[in-house]
Amino acid sequence: MGRRARDRRRQRQRQERGGDGGGEQAGWAGGYPEIVKENELFERYYRELGIVPHGEWGDFMAALREPLPATLRITGYRSHAREILHCLKEKYFKELEDLEVDGQKVEIPQSLSWYPEELAWHTNLSRKILRKSPQLEKFHQFLVSETECGNISRQEAVSMIPPLLLNVSPHHKILDMCAAPGSKTAQLIEMLHADMNDPFPKGFVIANDVDNKRCYLLVHQAKRLNSPCIMVVNHDASSIPNLQIDVDGRKEVLFYDRILCDVPCSGDGTMRKNIDVWKKWTTQNSLQLHGLQLRIATRGVEQLAEGGRMVYSTCSLNPIENEAVIASLLEKSQGALELADVSSELPGLKRMPGVTKWKVMLKDGQWLEEWKDVPSNRQTQIRPTMFPVKDEEKLKAMNLERCLRILPHHQNTGGFFVAVLIKKSPMPWNKRQPKVHQKLPERTGDAEVTAANSDNGSERITEEPTLDENEESKKKQELQNSDTEQSKKEGVCGPPPSKKMKLFGFKEDPFVFLPEDDPLFLPIQKFYALDPSFPKMNLLTRTQEGKKRQLYMVSKELRNVLLNNSEKMKVINTGIKVWSRNSDGEQFGCAFRLAQEGIYTLYPFIHARIVNVCIEDVKILLTQENPFLSKFSSETQKKVKDMAMGSIVLKYDPDPAKPDDLQCPILLCGWQGKTSLRAFVPRNERLHYLRMMGVEVFKAKRKDDESESKTEEEVQHRLAQTEEGMDVEDKEHDLVTKMEAEIGEESSHSPVENSAMEVENKIEDLDQSGKNANSHVIQESKDTDRSNVKD
Repeated sequence: MGRRARDRRRQRQRQERGGDGGGEQAGWAGGYPEIVKENELFERYYRELGIVPHGEWGDFMAALREPLPATLRITGYRSHAREILHCLKEKYFKELEDLEVDGQKVEIPQSLSWYPEELAWHTNLSRKILRKSPQLEKFHQFLVSETECGNISRQEAVSMIPPLLLNVSPHHKILDMCAAPGSKTAQLIEMLHADMNDPFPKGFVIANDVDNKRCYLLVHQAKRLNSPCIMVVNHDASSIPNLQIDVDGRKEVLFYDRILCDVPCSGDGTMRKNIDVWKKWTTQNSLQLHGLQLRIATRGVEQLAEGGRMVYSTCSLNPIENEAVIASLLEKSQGALELADVSSELPGLKRMPGVTKWKVMLKDGQWLEEWKDVPSNRQTQIRPTMFPVKDEEKLKAMNLERCLRILPHHQNTGGFFVAVLIKKSPMPWNKRQPKVHQKLPERTGDAEVTAANSDNGSERITEEPTLDENEESKKKQELQNSDTEQSKKEGVCGPPPSKKMKLFGFKEDPFVFLPEDDPLFLPIQKFYALDPSFPKMNLLTRTQEGKKRQLYMVSKELRNVLLNNSEKMKVINTGIKVWSRNSDGEQFGCAFRLAQEGIYTLYPFIHARIVNVCIEDVKILLTQENPFLSKFSSETQKKVKDMAMGSIVLKYDPDPAKPDDLQCPILLCGWQGKTSLRAFVPRNERLHYLRMMGVEVFKAKRKDDESESKTEEEVQHRLAQTEEGMDVEDKEHDLVTKMEAEIGEESSHSPVENSAMEVENKIEDLDQSGKNANSHVIQESKDTDRSNVKD
């Protein structure tokens, strides 16, 4: 179906609903038209299985028919987490007191009792109410803006559970097998950066998804957190390739310390937000998904390190997708796996134990209790692994009651299932794999890792060394080895191996690491007085030819993965932007200016061009476009007086003697001109800092203000003209915007207030001559703002 046809269909649906989502009567129902939330087969199925405690069925069904409350999570590793929490409690939550919307009283948001440090909150407001109610516009703009900055994530409460049960430490190597759209991945990244003083944790997250389009949603989520330790790849999770890393000159297979296996499922735990499930639910959904879920989970435990932990989760309540998969996995592991007892973890979370008995229902409602009852014509659809284990001793040893099932009526959430697996020894079919890793032979007899590429992105590899059958194949292998070694010496991770591109998939640009003797780096090192310990080998670009526009940075561990697996992985994105080329920068001694998204990673290594500023200076920097030096404090003027023009770091340190001031440090990328000083900070990040300093930044939307919208269009047109070309970030942004429109989710690019316009109207006093004198700075700012919007 084409775009125009979809638009026409959506327009008809809106008209059928009565204008904008069903009018006032739709209010608390999240904007959907009145529908009958009934499914007789669903009720019959789950009543018979008995997953709901006796006497609670009415409460269970009533909860499913209520809209799901909105929940949010504060990014825990950020130094600003406490400030954001204080802002929420003392300002925005208080403004919701005694507020009524569509005749319903708005409840004050409450913290989730089981989430650590009060960093997760829920309210009785639906997403539709938050978007459309004028009384909540200020709160909604706050949520949108802070979400764009990565300081807040709007995430379903039960979705927060699996990453918490992984028990991640900063040194862990983590695989997220089915990661899109990325809310759980964001949690994993936060846990890696638990120590804010370490910009490069030893661990990393490899986030995978089979859908090429959804990978760009994943990139969009992950980029908000500005981490050099995340890599997004595009593979079929059930056959995701084994990777290799270099350890002291040896090639070793990469095993993961933690794996998140949040598999595709029927989603009947999401009925409160996805109401289509009510009419579409059938037992056939779970029967069709069981095999895929088992294959993905099996591939996960194969790649898990001994002693590692894998969390298996679904947003389904069905034992066929849950306990049946876990029981089958445990049975064929022959003792290599065990279910972890997590009953003492996440105190305050109400959970039900896993079940040990269940039955299989066919599409027509027929019940089957054992595999022997399955008719011969159904045995290709119904598999033995769908039935519970009959051997009581085996069943007891599995400890299936250690699984967790979250029921919606217990804590006003969605439905969910979680199981935590510990790997004690290699899987029986992998007994030939060594406990640590295999040391490969010398280059002449090296193991050849072959990849069979298919249209769905699945790959199978051969890890065993093989002998060549004749001289011709031996020469060909030696030639391939020499080419691979040469590519590694040059630091080139790509281009990808020649293969048929996936339909609708973009051909990704290569990842090219800067050579050690690259002349590009020397001026940068001198200009910013970088510490000798700066890991320059971890710098990369996305182009092999022409001028390098952006410099990105990854951790040492991800560099190792990239260099040794370029022919096995389809990498969508990795690295954090740390420098951007400035067209006029060379005349100031350095062609590259600092990028705001990478400043917290770079700062520990920078020893020059750092200017400490007071809180009043920060307010001026964030509210005025290009302020003259005379507007800043005398201390700041003295510090920059003898400093050469160019990119600088503006640092604010809190003063404990002034508890009413902002009590968290701030790092801003700036530019010093001849007579002015300005900050290169994205709009939403400006708003964030101003809010934390108590500056009112809310600006009500005015539908009739045509001049304002026209100005906005002109600005966007000028920004478009400054673009030098389309890189991977453009592709991500275009695709994210398109997908958000198609799936009907709230766009993360919703129009919010301009950069503190009310404040700017009061204190902005720009001189045109100052603008002209710094035209190159203004032009570069447009590039910055545009790139940050894309990210």
